[in-house]
Amino acid sequence: MIPDESRFTAGVLIEPGKSYGFFTDTTVCIGCKACEVACKEWNNLPADHIGLTGQSFDNTGELSANTWRHVAFVEKSGCGGVRDNSEAPYQSGWLMLSDVCKHCHNAPCLEACPTGAIFRTEFDTVVVQQDICNGCGYCVPACPFGVVAVSENDGKAHKCTLCYDRLKGGLEPACSKACPTDSIQFGELSDLQARAAVRVEQLHGQGVGSAYLYGTPGAPGATGGLEHLNAFFLLTDRPEVYNFPVAPTRASNRVAPSLLSGLLTVAALATAASFILSSRDR
Repeated sequence: MIPDESRFTAGVLIEPGKSYGFFTDTTVCIGCKACEVACKEWNNLPADHIGLTGQSFDNTGELSANTWRHVAFVEKSGCGGVRDNSEAPYQSGWLMLSDVCKHCHNAPCLEACPTGAIFRTEFDTVVVQQDICNGCGYCVPACPFGVVAVSENDGKAHKCTLCYDRLKGGLEPACSKACPTDSIQFGELSDLQARAAVRVEQLHGQGVGSAYLYGTPGAPGATGGLEHLNAFFLLTDRPEVYNFPVAPTRASNRVAPSLLSGLLTVAALATAASFILSSRDR
């Protein structure tokens, strides 16, 4: 094996203590699914949804315990459902996106895990340890992106690890290495964010005024205390078109308000019960 191979494949030296992630430029995704295949092969993941779903060209369907990369195909049409005779540049007729775990800066799944099975690595990524996971599933509803899933095979939570084992060996993640158009770009997070900002400006100059970043600080997707996503995206349509939440939030933010409303409800019921009982005594 070539030492620090990522220097040659991704132009980055992987070092513990730094933040790494993915920048996914959806405007150059061609829907080849090479990332899905590479992810399945490297992580030895079984197939899901064998057969045709009838959902356009998207037979993967969604992320799951066995599918850590999902290439979404969103078909768009012109006025009245009829395709336009001429299309604007960059995926105006089709929107394609390779979805993955976002490895949130403040990861709700990590906060919800009661056993410590989910931890933050030395590369600032979020990983589930199946040997510690007890299958409680608390992480599943905590994730605002619907990424984490509990496997029917082993009863444990599973999701993308951002190829933690490869990073430790100085290798670029399998999906980004396999991507033929560099739609998925791996690197140090600060470098990726700067590169993404330049790309947005470039697209604006080419007439794609709808291009924006999802998951960078201050942008859609980095709301509700998440701060930023280590796997962020360049989009050209509304987040919900790609099945992304407009304003994701951390479940932990709702604990205090929910507890307070519960206590107030109990207090109100107790007051009402006391009033009823005292009225009967009279």
